[in-house]
Amino acid sequence: MIVEDEGLIRLSLAEDLEYAGFHVLEAATADEALNVLEAHPEIDAIVSDIDMPGSMNGLKLAKVVHKVRPDMAIILTSGFLKIPKMDLPSRIPFLSKPYDVSHVINHIRELILRPSANDCFVQPFKS
Repeated sequence: MIVEDEGLIRLSLAEDLEYAGFHVLEAATADEALNVLEAHPEIDAIVSDIDMPGSMNGLKLAKVVHKVRPDMAIILTSGFLKIPKMDLPSRIPFLSKPYDVSHVINHIRELILRPSANDCFVQPFKS
């Protein structure tokens, strides 16, 4: 899933990921992303911008999702913010915009294929 408030960036990345063989869902805000995740528990990767409107930014979204689904592959991006590695949940890469789409694709494939320490089951994102 791509979580990006800038429509042209979201559309372009979705097309590139679909061309690379991924099935892509989209959300414009973190709040919308949580609804999409609730409706589609099969989602196994998220590429999210950090700076977005709504009740939470992409960093908080990553922390919420990582807590419930530590097996989820998450990549954070931003064109404005630089995030110290210690502020990221464990094993979540950060890519500065503009990024090379091939790096996004490679990160997703590596994260999805990494061995998981735990067998995780899908939990609801809302309480």
